Amino acid sequence: MNHHYSLTLNWTGNRGSGTDSYKSYDRNYEIGGENKVVIGGSSDPAFLGDKTRYNPEELLLASLSSCHMLWYLHLCSANGIVVVDYQDTAKAVMIESPDGSGKFESVTLFPTVTVKNLSMIDAAKQLHEKANRYCFIANSVNFPVNHKTVIRVKDLADG
Repeated sequence: MNHHYSLTLNWTGNRGSGTDSYKSYDRNYEIGGENKVVIGGSSDPAFLGDKTRYNPEELLLASLSSCHMLWYLHLCSANGIVVVDYQDTAKAVMIESPDGSGKFESVTLFPTVTVKNLSMIDAAKQLHEKANRYCFIANSVNFPVNHKTVIRVKDLADG
């Protein structure tokens, strides 16, 4: 089965003279789609971007993190593991080449998952590998997506 996706991207950084010179324009843009909230984006501040907006590198990282989480929650639900909290602090390493091009070297997800009871811990740990194998975004990139997971138990985390 094929799935199709679309969005609109609108550059909003023309200060009046377009791309007349490297410093004459802002890198700001807006991402939108039908019935969706607009996301403000820019380039990384290292490339004259707005530090208050998400850059493409962060959005790729967010895509990997959220795809993993959504698969993980699905697999937990299907396997009787009750997750009551999930947080991730994802990190990426990008290498810039001397010619200005670059690529991601790796991504590491650091999910902290809280499950309902102690008996769920082992299975909850194992399902991260399966979620990584199923994630559409992780399967589409040419760099490793690692994960270092912490599993907590609700009653123990509260006390």
